[in-house]
Amino acid sequence: MTARVNEHEVEFTAIRAQGPGGQNVNKVSTAIHLRFDIRASSLPAAVKERLLTLPGRRVSKEGILVLKAQAARTQDQNKTLAFARLQDIVAQAAEVPEIRRPTKPTYGSKQRRLEGKSIRSQVKTLRRKVDD
Repeated sequence: MTARVNEHEVEFTAIRAQGPGGQNVNKVSTAIHLRFDIRASSLPAAVKERLLTLPGRRVSKEGILVLKAQAARTQDQNKTLAFARLQDIVAQAAEVPEIRRPTKPTYGSKQRRLEGKSIRSQVKTLRRKVDD
């Protein structure tokens, strides 16, 4: 199942980037804040639930996922990077995690474990002092 986000469901805001950048860092708003309202989106309910339970502080209490992109020098490239990251996050949330079913050790593995314990016990017994 491939869940895709429509670009009209995403809000982009241009902000000034942090860090070094020479003359442009104080003048040009090249960084992008991407805001995606999970609850109002057209994604399937199961994907929405997994997105809302993402760890970290990317998702607010109102169910809005916020991403910041400032790696590139142009606003358009940062917009593309942010949207690609959003698509990756949604694709990961679309994958249904496998439920782990606990298993019991096999008969052979139990026997090998007990055999190893008895060998270790013999080694320790042979290290004791000999009684006269």
